[in-house]
Amino acid sequence: MFHSIVDIVSQGGYLGIFLLMLAENVFPPIPSELIMPLAGFVAARGELNIFIVILVGTAGSVVGALPWYYAGALFGKDRLKRLAARHGRWLTVSPGDIDKASAWFERHDAAAVFFGRLVPAIRTLISVPAGGVKMPMLPFLLYSTVGSLIWTSFLALTGYLLQSQYEVVQHYVDPVSKAVVYTVIAVYIYRFIRFKPHG
Repeated sequence: MFHSIVDIVSQGGYLGIFLLMLAENVFPPIPSELIMPLAGFVAARGELNIFIVILVGTAGSVVGALPWYYAGALFGKDRLKRLAARHGRWLTVSPGDIDKASAWFERHDAAAVFFGRLVPAIRTLISVPAGGVKMPMLPFLLYSTVGSLIWTSFLALTGYLLQSQYEVVQHYVDPVSKAVVYTVIAVYIYRFIRFKPHG
């Protein structure tokens, strides 16, 4: 798994990182907690520039937040909840998930977008209430970008700094990366099976 993800990042380059981070925000196939550290790892080997890695990772994350923002703006919270009740099983998004993200936004207002980008469980869906209340695009992009930049920088620099410990990193990251991916798949299947339209 370690080598597979490193090869994907290495062969796909900056565009590959951008697309992986975009996809991770729309529908998480591989979590950013794996993508960015391994992108930093590849950068430390001299194949990519660490600063560009961080920038394209951040850009992919922010662009990936936009479909959720526009969904919130277009449908509104109530319609999205009805859609989640009917079709949320496939994305494992329930009306309750939308309520949680909305409550987070209501408690913290615009700052919720910034802090939400740092919280794995909230990162994606925080864009929905932001779009739902028609938060101006410029502040939304600013808060999203700064929050995403902090998160992607932390992850990428972690991988970059650990590169000198290649054997140690490979020894630990390979089983951990497999475990993370298997866990994501298992959680998806569990949530799909146990999905409650009104939960």
